[in-house]
Amino acid sequence: MKHSGCAVNKERHFSCEDCNGNVSGGFDASTSQIVLCQNNIRNQAHMNRVVTHELVHAFDHCRAHVNWFTDVRHLACSEVRAANLSGDCSLVNEIFRLHFGLKQHHQTCVRDRAILSILAVRNISKEVAQKAVDEVFESCFNDHEPFGRIPHNKTYARYAHRDFQNRDRYYSNI
Repeated sequence: MKHSGCAVNKERHFSCEDCNGNVSGGFDASTSQIVLCQNNIRNQAHMNRVVTHELVHAFDHCRAHVNWFTDVRHLACSEVRAANLSGDCSLVNEIFRLHFGLKQHHQTCVRDRAILSILAVRNISKEVAQKAVDEVFESCFNDHEPFGRIPHNKTYARYAHRDFQNRDRYYSNI
């Protein structure tokens, strides 16, 4: 976040609260604050995914100046990126949900999770949410910033962190 020009103060930008329903977290664009729903987070791995998911939204808010409230395509793009990069669609999570397949399953999961997230925060029809996701899916699914790759597991996450730390080196000799 700091590298992208946005300061993060964990005391100010993170809040743990009890939440209604089965929501695990959220990003409040008006305060640039990540809310973790302490009553709905089951374990450390779940919390890691929620924090990562919401940090993707915070990164998009900082980097792309997302118009969260009036452009559903902006929201759709951020939801696609968050589902793709946070581990929401890992094989283990999908098996626990009893959703698994072989061909293009990760893309299907990302698409479905993005639509569910949009419907959780916007009062729109499923068809409108699907259309927004379809319109942005290709470019947003392939946008892996700030990770540079999809961190499917801890090893990939370490590689992504290493790549991020070394990213300026690659361009210093040009």
